[in-house]
Amino acid sequence: MNMHVNGENHQFDAGLTIGQLLKQLELQPDRVVLELNQNILNTTDSINTELHEKDKLEIIQFVGGG
Repeated sequence: MNMHVNGENHQFDAGLTIGQLLKQLELQPDRVVLELNQNILNTTDSINTELHEKDKLEIIQFVGGG
């Protein structure tokens, strides 16, 4: 399946969920904000959302520092 993640084209297996994608990218669901096809998602509620061909996903990761 071909989709855009943070503006870049990527290939993933069909049937991939948001939760599975975050795990592959080694991202913590509670430390990101997601936008799927220009809709902001509640990460906790959307973890089982299946991704589809040509979806556009933006992932914004919170980074702490000081």
